[in-house]
Amino acid sequence: MKNINYCVIEGKSVGFFAGIAVSGLITLLGLWAAYNMEHHGHVITGMTNQIVWGMPHIFAIFLILAASGVLNVASISSVFRKSLYKPFARLSVLLAITLLLGGLSVLLLDLGRPDRLLVAMTSYNFKSIFAWNIILYNGFLAICIIYLWFMMERRLQRYYPTVGLIAFVWRLILTTGTGSIFGFLVSREAFHTAIMAPLFIALSLGLGLAIFLIVLLIDCVGKQCSMDVLERPKQLLGVFIASVFYFVMVYHLSHLYFTGRHGIEYFFLVGGGIYTTLFWGGYILLGTILPLLVLYQNKLMNNTISIATASLLTIIGGFALLYVIIIGGQAYPIDIFPGMEVMNSGFFDKPENGLPGHLYIPSGWEIMLGFAGIGISALLTIVAVKVLPLMPCSIGDVESNNKD
Repeated sequence: MKNINYCVIEGKSVGFFAGIAVSGLITLLGLWAAYNMEHHGHVITGMTNQIVWGMPHIFAIFLILAASGVLNVASISSVFRKSLYKPFARLSVLLAITLLLGGLSVLLLDLGRPDRLLVAMTSYNFKSIFAWNIILYNGFLAICIIYLWFMMERRLQRYYPTVGLIAFVWRLILTTGTGSIFGFLVSREAFHTAIMAPLFIALSLGLGLAIFLIVLLIDCVGKQCSMDVLERPKQLLGVFIASVFYFVMVYHLSHLYFTGRHGIEYFFLVGGGIYTTLFWGGYILLGTILPLLVLYQNKLMNNTISIATASLLTIIGGFALLYVIIIGGQAYPIDIFPGMEVMNSGFFDKPENGLPGHLYIPSGWEIMLGFAGIGISALLTIVAVKVLPLMPCSIGDVESNNKD
């Protein structure tokens, strides 16, 4: 296999400074939103006693899943020994680190009391899936840093496939833990199902690869990127989109099988208002059907614009799916006493007609805080590729490596 030369980006272009300025501005707006939410309380948000995980949590989980999935590019290189992906392994690990930091930053700033983080990190209740996830997130971050170090240090490169295997297994456990946060919640009919873990794993792979392809295509601006380099990742993206769709179908079919969950299925698929619209229009149409058509339609598939479009649609569809499951799952009224007739108490238990659910309208503060996670991830990535040799010096190195 031909040696690959890595370089830092020049960092003198208009695009570089624009990226710094935009990501920095988004981050500052998010910090301002976090300050206002901490100062005035969560009363200024759209969250309530029923919708306790709002828009910031959607962004945070989106970024955490993407961080796990984007590492798949490096795993294919080191664990499955596919030489095509080796030139992009460093960028893959970097994005895993920065996306995770962006997602965790949103979670931290949305807590209301970020200063209490030390308590959560030093006092563990091992019966809580949240406690396990703190260990998984910190462990993932440490393993990725070591993984990247071993890649870049020539004396340690013979060990980095072993670290890559550890990182591969760890990220599967991490994503399983993230999905299990919802799968273990028995009080919410939309959450309590074992399919949440594999669904989140499949979703992470699709989101991670879509984000990676967009970053790679941004780097290709002004360069000649051969479709030979992008062909396999493009095909893999289609496989991941189809895999997510499969698990979503299993999720809904398993709910339809149980008579007691017909109400939540009617809410999601037919009578849920914005949640039904986002599911059919956001996830099914924009996030599944259109990207698959773009990727596999012969008249559209052989150019970088189609790959960028499919990747962007995958991201939009994945975000819509998370919104439907997480926000919609909380909005649906709780059936505290199944099969029993109860009075409406005002504590969000199920009314006599079972519908509609609670209407959640996210505030601008929540949206700014959520986008801050993306801003932090982008800012850290731009600075890192400017300081460290993480990108292949030329696409020619990638193409020759592919031929080898």
